[in-house]
Amino acid sequence: MKWEHGPFIILAQTLLTMFIGEYRHTLDAKNRLSLPSKFRKELGSSVIVTRGLDHCLFVYPKAAWKKEAQKFAEHSAGGAAGRAFARLMLAGANEADIDSAGRILVPDYLKSYAALSGKCVVAGVSDRVELWDENAWEVYTKDIERDADSFAETLGARALA
Repeated sequence: MKWEHGPFIILAQTLLTMFIGEYRHTLDAKNRLSLPSKFRKELGSSVIVTRGLDHCLFVYPKAAWKKEAQKFAEHSAGGAAGRAFARLMLAGANEADIDSAGRILVPDYLKSYAALSGKCVVAGVSDRVELWDENAWEVYTKDIERDADSFAETLGARALA
């Protein structure tokens, strides 16, 4: 029995995708942003860009997006918070092709949501890539770095519970 092209291989490849690192790129006058070359192979030829948390944008490879979208959809018929969050993430999603120069087009409504202008940070965060305004990223990371010990302690206590 051959498994090379079966669903288990696809699942294993999806689980092995991990984006890490922090890169600085410039959003051009046509709202195009270059993605780091290290990310492009795993992202494929097109990606899903949507509103993220903390006013950044989330960028997912299509396979990872399908998994995330299913989670959002499961909560969309529940309480008001689940419906609102599903709407934020799903209605705000946009498919973006990666051009031959490795750039994606960021729609105006997403650019506005994340306050992107000029210099941006492209950050790998496990199964997704995040797009941040450079100044917002600097403020956010300074706050996280200041509180890192407290976060680690809280998360460690939860792991033991």
